[in-house]
Amino acid sequence: MTVSAEDKHRLLDRYDHWTSLPAMALEMLQAGEDRPFLWAKTAPTEDYSSISYIEVRERILALAHGLIAQGLQPGDRVLLVSENRPEWLIADVAIMVAGGISTPAYTTNSVADHTHVLNDSGARAVIVSGGKIAAEALAAASATDVAFTISLDDNAGADHSLSEIIQAHSDKTEPPETLAALSRNDLSSLIYTSGTGGAPKGVMLSHRAILANCKSAMDLVFDLKEVDDPTAEAFLSFLPLSHAYERTAGQFFPLSAGCQIYYAEGIDKLSKNLTEACPTIMTAVPRLYETMYARILHGLRKESDLKQRMFHRAVALGKKRIETGSLGLLERVEDATLEALVRSKVKARFGGRLKALISGGAPLNYDVGMFFAGLGLRLLQGYGQTEAAPVVACNRPHSLDLSTVGPKLLGVEIKLADDGEILVAGDLLMDGYWGRPDETAATIKDGWLHTGDVGIFDEQNRLKITDRKKDLIVNAGGDNISPQRVEGVLALEAEIEHAMVYGDRRPNLVALIVPDPDFAKTWATDHNLKAEDLAEDQGFRAVISTAVDKANEKLSSFERVRRFAISPETFTMDNGFLTPTLKIRRKFIVEAYKDRLDALYGGK
Repeated sequence: MTVSAEDKHRLLDRYDHWTSLPAMALEMLQAGEDRPFLWAKTAPTEDYSSISYIEVRERILALAHGLIAQGLQPGDRVLLVSENRPEWLIADVAIMVAGGISTPAYTTNSVADHTHVLNDSGARAVIVSGGKIAAEALAAASATDVAFTISLDDNAGADHSLSEIIQAHSDKTEPPETLAALSRNDLSSLIYTSGTGGAPKGVMLSHRAILANCKSAMDLVFDLKEVDDPTAEAFLSFLPLSHAYERTAGQFFPLSAGCQIYYAEGIDKLSKNLTEACPTIMTAVPRLYETMYARILHGLRKESDLKQRMFHRAVALGKKRIETGSLGLLERVEDATLEALVRSKVKARFGGRLKALISGGAPLNYDVGMFFAGLGLRLLQGYGQTEAAPVVACNRPHSLDLSTVGPKLLGVEIKLADDGEILVAGDLLMDGYWGRPDETAATIKDGWLHTGDVGIFDEQNRLKITDRKKDLIVNAGGDNISPQRVEGVLALEAEIEHAMVYGDRRPNLVALIVPDPDFAKTWATDHNLKAEDLAEDQGFRAVISTAVDKANEKLSSFERVRRFAISPETFTMDNGFLTPTLKIRRKFIVEAYKDRLDALYGGK
C-alpha cells in the first residue's frame, strides 16, 4: 500500500470538516481545475468526451443563481428526473448550492408516480431531461403545485431550458449566500424508495449522513493496495442516480475523492461501455452479476470442449485459492497458465483495469460471486439501506468471504436484537421519513435503525444476512423460507430469467417463471412456434421443468418448488414488476397473477 498513514488520515479528516455536500463539491471542483471529470457520449459522435472539473463548477454556480432568480427558497424541494448524464450531477449539486432539497425520481415513473412524489414532497420545481421522461414528469407537474420547470434538453416543453438558465447567469462565478448558510445537519435530499411493496416514502438524508458514507467508502478504497492516488480512479455510472446506492457510491464519493466518472449509455450497451471507459471501480446490483454470469456461460457453450474445460478449471482453481488460501505446486503452475489464457481475456471484457466490483442492493448468490472472483475479478459484497445513506457493511479485500457482507464500515455501529434483527447506528442514519413521524418512530428507536433484516456475525465480525423479517414465507409446516434465496437459485439456471415464489401458509412452494428471452426465442424458432404459444407447449414446459428440478437439487426439501406457471410477460420496470435496481416487486406480481398461482394448488 503506497498511501502513507499521514495522507490517509488527512484525506479522511476532510469529510468531518466539510460543512455540506455542495461545499465539498465546489471545493473539489475548484481543486480539480482543468482535469477531466465527467465523461459522456453526445450525438453524433460515438466517442466519449469530457467536461473538466472547473467547467462543471461554473455550470453549477450559474444554475444555482438561476434557480434563486426563479424564486427558489432555502428548504424548497426540487424534483430531478433524468437518465444518468453530466447534467444530473450539475443539477443535483446546484439545487443544494441554492439551498434547496434535491428530490430525485426514477425515469421509469408514471404520471401517477410523479404526482405522488410531487404532492408528498411539496416540490416547488421540476428539473427534467427530455422525450418521454419529460412528458411524464411535466404532465404531473402541470397538475400539481409546481412553480416552474427546467428541462436539461432544449425544446422539451418546460418553462426554461438548462442552457438558457446557465447562459443567463454565466457571469456568476461566486457561490450564493445560501451555500454558507448550510450546515451538516441540514436536509440535503429526499430519496423516495423504489417501493417493492406500497407507495414510496421520502427518506430524509442530511449532508452529514452522505458525507459520513463517503468517508466510509474512502476508508474501504484505501484497502485496495493498487490504489495509491484516488484521483486516478475511474467509475462507470449505470445504476439509476435516483437510487441512494449509485448517488452516494457512484457520484458523491468519486467527486469527494477527485475521481473521474463515465456515464454508461444503458444496461444494453454496458459491455461496450466497459471496454471504452475501462473503469477501475464499479458498483452494481446482484441481478446484473447474475445476468452476466448467465450470458458468459451461454456464450461458453459455443466454444470448443478444450476452451470450456480451461475456463471451468480457471474458475475452480481461483475459487480454491480464495477459499483455502493456497494451491499445490502443480496447481500454481496450472493457475499461472490459465491466468494468461483465460482470466486475462475475461478481465479485458471488463475494461482491463478493474480493481474491485462492489455488489449491493440485495443478497448476492455465493456461487455467482465466487465465479467472478475465481476469474480474477475482485468482487466485494456490501450491505445497506436507503435509510443509512446507504452503505453499512462491505467485504474487505484482505478478509474476503462472499457468504457474508463483510464487517461494518468506518463510523458505523451494528448490533443484533434479541430476534436477530440487524440494528444500525451512526452519522449515516436518515432523519426519518418525510411527513411520517409514526413510521419514523417505528423504524428508528433510541438512535438505532431497525433494518428489518436478520443476521449473524462470524468469528471475524463479518455480518451475514440470513433472512428478511417482512419477506419471509412461512409454510403450512411452520418452516421459515427466504423467497429471495429460492428465486436467486432458480434464476441461475440458463433457461430462467426471473422467478417469483409463492406459498405463505401453504404446504409447499410454487413459482411463476419468466423464461430467458434468448433461450425462448431460439426454442420458438427451432420448433416453429410463436412466442405467445410457448407457455402451453409441453416440450418447452418440460425443458423449464428440468431447469426447476436442477435448481431444486440445491435447495432443502421445504424450499423446493413443486409446481410452476410460465409467465406470459417478462418482469420489467415498465410493467411495474421490477424496481429500478432490478428487484422483483412481489406485491404487484402476486396481485396480477394470484389466480394462476392459487390454481397451482388445485383450486382458487
